[in-house]
Amino acid sequence: MPLGEFCDSYEICYRSPVLTDAIDLSQLRRVLVIKLRHHGDVLLTSPVFSTLKNHAPHLKIDALLYQDTAEMLTLHPAIEEIHTIDRAWKRSGLLAQAKQEWALLSRLRSKHYDLVIHLSEHPRGAWVKRLTGARYGVAPSLVSRSRWWKSSFSHFFPWLPGNTRHTVEIHLDALRRIGLQPSFEERRLVLEPGLDAKRHITEILAAQGLSSKAFIHLHPTSRWLFKCWAEDKVTALMQALQAQGHTLLVSSAPDARELAMLERILRPLAQPVVNLGGQLTLKQLAALTAQAKLFIGVDSAPMHIAAAMQTPVLALFGPSGEKEWGPWMVPHRVITSDHPCRPCGQDGCGGGKISECLTTLPVERVLQAVDGLLSGA
Repeated sequence: MPLGEFCDSYEICYRSPVLTDAIDLSQLRRVLVIKLRHHGDVLLTSPVFSTLKNHAPHLKIDALLYQDTAEMLTLHPAIEEIHTIDRAWKRSGLLAQAKQEWALLSRLRSKHYDLVIHLSEHPRGAWVKRLTGARYGVAPSLVSRSRWWKSSFSHFFPWLPGNTRHTVEIHLDALRRIGLQPSFEERRLVLEPGLDAKRHITEILAAQGLSSKAFIHLHPTSRWLFKCWAEDKVTALMQALQAQGHTLLVSSAPDARELAMLERILRPLAQPVVNLGGQLTLKQLAALTAQAKLFIGVDSAPMHIAAAMQTPVLALFGPSGEKEWGPWMVPHRVITSDHPCRPCGQDGCGGGKISECLTTLPVERVLQAVDGLLSGA
């Protein structure tokens, strides 16, 4: 559905029949959406932009993100401009950081936002709402926050600890709170790799003699080591898949720890795999996984990227909760253990970086899930 073609009339789109303090979007001109979190979290905000634009085509919608996560939303058809914060500013000295912060605030103030939608508990969102002078502000309702936080925004949506609704739905609650109800189709993730990334991946696959949907893409690593499956089991899974005749392609971030982990996983293999570990940008990773017949990984940004590209996903979950963070609106299987303590959200059992609820997952269960996804069962 093209953006801007969802509604037949402004009256239907903008007015909630029961919400007494709904915001009339027809009276607004520019909106800023803030998400200062990690890559996967940012990608899971993409339906917010789509829904806003569909219901109010005239709006100019901007985003405020950390610089390293911007690729998750660049080229999104509903976004006018992306403003970024470089985490390195903190290491540049107080004067240099102050200059960068002032330049950012000046750019934001020059946009004259009517509405600020803040999608996390980060205190910067309250400052941005106040200092930009936006008339309206939507943010999570946080019991622990001060009166200053509560007076910074005009509307609040529920933000409950241990919430078992998916994070996409929680983000969309910010829109529901102001009177906008998303349709089912509007809740899909949006990630546009771009022509350059698509062209690059086409060249890589051609050089490897691979065609579209002829390989399985595995991304077994994560910056959060406690989310990773046992290395020897990843190796055993790959050996079993190769024995079944599947062509395998693997990827990882360029982080030294992830590359070392990937090397240990691949070392025992007798048959070669296509190893793109550390070689791809996030946009290229999206273009790559869009060509795979199946993605296998853990709870990580690449898993969410695969879901956004509508590639079937097999995900292994341990300490993190699949109800909040599972593959969204895509054919998938989630493999978990029956440990009563999960999902605990801890950095491995006892803080030891290794999660027993993951390491005990058997290879056979994963193989069965692969067969089910590939057969459509």
